[in-house]
Amino acid sequence: MGNACRRLVDCCLEPSSLDGQLQAGDHQFRRQQNGGSLCPAGSTASSHGVTVHTAGFAALARDLFQFEITSQVPDGLSQYVQGAKATQAVWYRKILSAWKSTNPPPTNAAEASCLVLRALQGHRKTDVQGLLSFYDLIQVDATTVVVPLTAVTVTAPTARYPHVAIVAGGSQGLKYEIQTLPVDSQSVADGDTVTVYVDVMKDAREKAAVPQAVLEAVRKRRTAQLHHDLAMADALLTQIKQAGYKIFTAKNSKDEVLARKYRVRLRGVDAPETKQPYGPQAKAVLLSLVEGRSLRVLVYGVDQYGRIVADIYCKNVFIQEVLFKKGCVWHYVQYDRRPEFAQWEKDARAARVGLWANTNPEKPWDYRRQKKNQGSQHG
Repeated sequence: MGNACRRLVDCCLEPSSLDGQLQAGDHQFRRQQNGGSLCPAGSTASSHGVTVHTAGFAALARDLFQFEITSQVPDGLSQYVQGAKATQAVWYRKILSAWKSTNPPPTNAAEASCLVLRALQGHRKTDVQGLLSFYDLIQVDATTVVVPLTAVTVTAPTARYPHVAIVAGGSQGLKYEIQTLPVDSQSVADGDTVTVYVDVMKDAREKAAVPQAVLEAVRKRRTAQLHHDLAMADALLTQIKQAGYKIFTAKNSKDEVLARKYRVRLRGVDAPETKQPYGPQAKAVLLSLVEGRSLRVLVYGVDQYGRIVADIYCKNVFIQEVLFKKGCVWHYVQYDRRPEFAQWEKDARAARVGLWANTNPEKPWDYRRQKKNQGSQHG
């Protein structure tokens, strides 16, 4: 296997302020001298903030996942390729089809690069190279044989995730990964749901996906503030929030941070509802684990309510594991069959901790079904 197929990027996006992004214009890019790859302005060769072996791979997987739901391609891609949006959509359909039909699917940047090249054979070479550069993927030959990294343990760059170690290829079904801003005290809805925000300037894919209307609203709001037009500034802030974004003021400065909002449903667990016995306690435990802390969120899908379904880590702590061991959640077997989850629930039951201190606790899914049926009868 050639060196080009083994060479993986190992740097993360360097922070920059929203002010700098707006002053430079929307999605301004420059060519890095390191290898000649195209990267967002102000970033290093790999700008997705994930592990060394999955930097571009995770970003591509996330965009394919979003494309399958929305049929929309990333806004920033046009900075790298000549093809029109409709042409780009054709590429993503082909890549998505190839990804689904590949067994096992790609598990690292090199495998993803080879898949893209095979899926887009016959398309304009400059466009294919531009697509690979957009994701910081390796420029490899489509016939290169790639050895999967299923048994390799990799540690993320210490500058970004000093505490995280991941087994490449060990998270089957993982769509993408985000790093959040610190969670505030109002962000926990119950024992298994939390609202988080992602700084779009620290995640290249988020940065490229910000709608033009949102960026324009941010600019207009700033102008309104300069002219002391508070009514207009408030109206524009509402528009930004309705689009799923929020503006924060950075600590120790006057810089503003534009962040995207995500509602996160913890994967594989179900906590008692707020009005159930131990529901408030379960919520309080989750809040104590995440309040004031940045979270690492591994996204596996989206539920019927539009929440991302994810595993959550805080520093080196797996949040679902803590909730199980404190007796705060049930194993949601209908959607998750991980044996460690079953064991953690069994241990908590035996120790009669948390909700298991009750003799016969009601399953939250049964509670919800009962409430739904009662509502139907009254309707």
